[in-house]
Amino acid sequence: MHVFTPDDVAATTGSKYLGVLVSAKYARELNSLPRQTLPIGEEKKLTTRALEALISNQIEFRLVKRRRREESEI
Repeated sequence: MHVFTPDDVAATTGSKYLGVLVSAKYARELNSLPRQTLPIGEEKKLTTRALEALISNQIEFRLVKRRRREESEI
């Protein structure tokens, strides 16, 4: 089992919270892909794969500001 510290995640993203959000979003994307035909027990968990990819700079991401609602929509 590999342990990922908050410092490991923050070194890549600048914030441990942002790192967790990015890796969780990537794990969801991995989950939506078709399952590979690997024997049970040899496949890593999706969260582990996502954190490994994040720490090794294999994930490219960008922050997008939220759109504010128009005053007329409220």
